[in-house]
Amino acid sequence: MPPENKKPVARKPAVRKPGVRKKKSKPFPNQWKVAIAGLLLILLSPFYYGYILNGFVSTWRWIKDWGEDPNYRTYKSFNIKIPKQYSIHGIDVSYYQGKINWQKVKAMEEDEVKVSFAFIKATEGLLTVDPYFQRNWREAPKAGIVCGAYHFFRPKKSGKAQAKFFLQVVNIEKGDLPPVVDIETLDGVSPLRMRLELSDFLTYVEMKTKVRPIIYTGLKFYQDHLEEKLDGYPLWVAHYYQPKLRLDKSLWKFWQHSDKAKISGIGHVVDFNAFNGDSTALAEMLVH
Repeated sequence: MPPENKKPVARKPAVRKPGVRKKKSKPFPNQWKVAIAGLLLILLSPFYYGYILNGFVSTWRWIKDWGEDPNYRTYKSFNIKIPKQYSIHGIDVSYYQGKINWQKVKAMEEDEVKVSFAFIKATEGLLTVDPYFQRNWREAPKAGIVCGAYHFFRPKKSGKAQAKFFLQVVNIEKGDLPPVVDIETLDGVSPLRMRLELSDFLTYVEMKTKVRPIIYTGLKFYQDHLEEKLDGYPLWVAHYYQPKLRLDKSLWKFWQHSDKAKISGIGHVVDFNAFNGDSTALAEMLVH
């Protein structure tokens, strides 16, 4: 109960706040709906991604070419990369290349890279004579290309007998490159047996020609079976698609760095080689 004679406190009437009405959203314009639908169709299209992918590839190729090593660059005429630090280049051929137009081979050149020498397959084992050897051996020198003949060695056969067979087919003359023995397989014999037969071949050929033969082989085969065993002979090494041959330069004379070169006058791809030296060094290697 309130105290006597105390006036009641008057209260202010509550002020009612007006209600806040929500704004009605405007309908999405039809033209925007059409535009978004079209964009979605483009993004989901395989042609769009193909276009983007092609753009990335083209950009990558441009960057790659722009940053290409000037000492190991692509020569479009030959369709391969060539280590440019070498000034003397050549090829090696066999029946696989078919009939060769050696004049066209000699005439081909891009940025001072041209074919100056050729190794030509002559024989294999004890019975096989390359069917194109005589023609290549005759026509390549006529075109002004320095030539050497090679024998594909079979370790199961007598090394001396193979040497005799090789020299019955090949007449090595003044101005030729030294004869070559191509050894790249064991043919199921032990490395020791292979080296004994190979040594017999090399000894007999050198005795008869008075020229020290060249050994051709792959880099791994050399490292596995020949390194420090027959190091007294000039070495020709196969090691593909690399800017540098991973072998001390004092150990080798020729480097077969690609097996995919395209040469004018030849209907099939060809092995491409570099000589470790200048024209004077090459001349000193020739048979005198």
